[in-house]
Amino acid sequence: MKKYLFAILSMLLVFSVILAGCSEKSDEEINTKSLLEVIKKRGKLVGGVNATIPGFGYVASDGSYEGMDIDITRAVAAAIFGDPTAVEFRPLSAEERFIAVQTGEVDVLARNTTHTTSRDASVGLAFAPVTFYDGQGMMVRKDSGIESLADLEGSRIAVESGTTTELNLADQMRKIGVSYEPVVFDNQDAAISAYEQGSVDAFTTDRSGLVSRRSTLSKPDDHFILTEVLSKEPLAPSVKDGDSKFVAVVSWTVYALIQAEEYGITQGNIESFMDSDDPEIRRFLGVEGDLGEQLGLEKDFVVQVIKAVGNYGELYDRHLGPETVFNLERGPNELWTNGGLMYSPPFR
Repeated sequence: MKKYLFAILSMLLVFSVILAGCSEKSDEEINTKSLLEVIKKRGKLVGGVNATIPGFGYVASDGSYEGMDIDITRAVAAAIFGDPTAVEFRPLSAEERFIAVQTGEVDVLARNTTHTTSRDASVGLAFAPVTFYDGQGMMVRKDSGIESLADLEGSRIAVESGTTTELNLADQMRKIGVSYEPVVFDNQDAAISAYEQGSVDAFTTDRSGLVSRRSTLSKPDDHFILTEVLSKEPLAPSVKDGDSKFVAVVSWTVYALIQAEEYGITQGNIESFMDSDDPEIRRFLGVEGDLGEQLGLEKDFVVQVIKAVGNYGELYDRHLGPETVFNLERGPNELWTNGGLMYSPPFR
């Protein structure tokens, strides 16, 4: 009898070890599976975006999403699927955006988000290259008599919660010794509404955001943006940290937009480059080599991206350039060859 019991216990122990091994393997497989494979299997990309900032991310009157961040999300979908429409947009507030990435509600966040140390180190984000170099500004009424930050002594200033603007504002006002009352709102719509109704004296956010929101006011010409810049705001797409394969896909999609502009390759002329003799361009477009496959994409992913949304300059002009109501100068968002900061590593 003792022998019989001993045999059963031994078998149970062996099965337990086998099951434990299987469990560890499953966990390992799950942990090592890139989000890229999950997205491919799902058949669409889920992008977290802003729906209230014209020029970057907003919902048009026909219900469609438009803006520079929207097109960058479409570019990632084109890189993965060869189809810029294979994307579902999720509008997120500033407070919701990071949780949405952490919990996997969205695959990529392209929502005018500043790349900072803490977001990199403790929030759990991994940032792709900067898509817009910005700076924090201040909007006031022209009849207020306010011409500089120093003139805001004793003022009530609207800021949006969950952003870097509140801390930047505190830092700058502390530096110049100006006392003020921050009035914090849950979202930008509420902040701009309070500003327009006159319950606050000024509104602060990224300068591009101020230009965008001023265009939505009932009398845009009654307001202006102070020339002083409160901070550096490098805006970039981000994904959940710990997945280098998917970070590479988003990053090299952004680089493809920048490099295409440098080569002069556009949405309209890309076909004429397909038989180029230039080895760099042939490699860039996937005519030669396997750069796309190294990223887990098709060889011609760059072609799909450019055909879908154009190059970086085309995106900029379409949403923010001289033919738009914003008419934003490129400034630091020019290519490095034109004195700006936009630069792609080699496609090699």
